[in-house]
Amino acid sequence: MKNKIVVIGCGNVGMSYAYALLNQQTYVDELILIDINKQKIEGEAMDLNHCLAYSPSKVNVRVGDYCDCKDARIVVIAAGSNQEVGETRMDLIYKNSCIFKSIIDSVMQSGFDGIFLVATNPLDVMTCLTLKYSGLDASRVIGSGTTLDTARLKYLISEKIHICPKDIQAFVIGEHGDSEFVAWSHANVALTGIDAFITQEDKLKLEEEVRNAAYEIINKKGATYYGIGMCLVRITSAILEDKNIILPVSSYDKENKICISTPAIVNHNGVQEKIYIPLNEEETEKLKHSIQVVQDAVHMI
Repeated sequence: MKNKIVVIGCGNVGMSYAYALLNQQTYVDELILIDINKQKIEGEAMDLNHCLAYSPSKVNVRVGDYCDCKDARIVVIAAGSNQEVGETRMDLIYKNSCIFKSIIDSVMQSGFDGIFLVATNPLDVMTCLTLKYSGLDASRVIGSGTTLDTARLKYLISEKIHICPKDIQAFVIGEHGDSEFVAWSHANVALTGIDAFITQEDKLKLEEEVRNAAYEIINKKGATYYGIGMCLVRITSAILEDKNIILPVSSYDKENKICISTPAIVNHNGVQEKIYIPLNEEETEKLKHSIQVVQDAVHMI
């Protein structure tokens, strides 16, 4: 079976993901682009194919339609309205929920039996809707979750303490949105607690910077897309290569009946298992609040 990836929605996020795929050594054999603007994606496919002479992997890139989803390993959904200046992610809920019903129905009519990877905001709500509309097993519906927020956190900590971000172990969990928080009680550097490197004041400032990063980028350049593109490639590789790596993706929480980001084992099955790390009292309350925010948003639809 070919490792076919279908990208639905070829705006800034979808194309940043596609370009990042070509720039990394991945197991992707075929990349299909779907968008309502056919002329644009014809140009995008041409442009991407012109990269292949220097790409580390050979990938067949072409324009397709929903029929191509039938034998896809992963369908990545990056379609929907973008977050504008002054908008929160939750402000997009009504616009994007309508778009998603049509997309998911079209994908499932093809006979798709792979894994959905969702990148559209409000992320956790859209992941919940994808699960509901598709009827797939919960393990096969994944949202990018707080992978980007966690990447931002690691970068900011690394800038503060002058240590490579890859050597920093820390997670942002909860909603990919304004109620997210850092699980500081489990953050460490080389098995040494984070308190040995930063102060409580630093923690508050760093967490605020992470939470507001998207707003700042949108104010400066109109949209965020490179970071999430790289995160989607990381999740894609975890699935295609059966890596069993731990990533803070948005996936179904049986107890609370919503999708929320916690660390999870990701492999060829999708989300193999959610990991509920023990939180301190303050963090537990923050997670409860974040879950309530997503629940309330889902009930609004």
